Amino acid sequence: MPRNLTLVRHAKSSWDDTGLQDFERPLNKRGHKNAPMMGKRLAACGFQVDTIISSPAVRALTTASMLATEISFDPDKILRNHSMYAAGLGTLLEVVTSIDDRFQHAMLVGHNPGFTLLCNHLCGDRIDNMPTCSIARLEFDTDTWKAVARQKGRMTDFDYPRKE
Repeated sequence: MPRNLTLVRHAKSSWDDTGLQDFERPLNKRGHKNAPMMGKRLAACGFQVDTIISSPAVRALTTASMLATEISFDPDKILRNHSMYAAGLGTLLEVVTSIDDRFQHAMLVGHNPGFTLLCNHLCGDRIDNMPTCSIARLEFDTDTWKAVARQKGRMTDFDYPRKE
């Protein structure tokens, strides 16, 4: 069975409180609007995942929870992976290849520039940037997540809040 990987860059975050550490920054008003909207877009096409793995940063975890709610995935089952915060390509590839093979479809929620690099590395398509709250859906012809890093997948969808 093919493996499906959905990459989501966190929604727009707030810079209002300059005293907050980067890890603690919440979503801003637009982020609180866009995350549920993108979740509704996914739900409208019958989107389902077997697992959601998120950076534990507030803005990423909030985005993951909002998306999960819209696609009827229990937000309490979101896995937090601390290595995804500010991760580069190598670390993100390790996260992907360590996904349990019992999961056919996984969603990762995290940060740029790592997510744009990961998306471009994993598929033949090239994107310049994953905007905030963008969603890249990738498909791989393999039975194991470990093989995903050694092959090119295909992008089946790329959506973002301001896409017409």
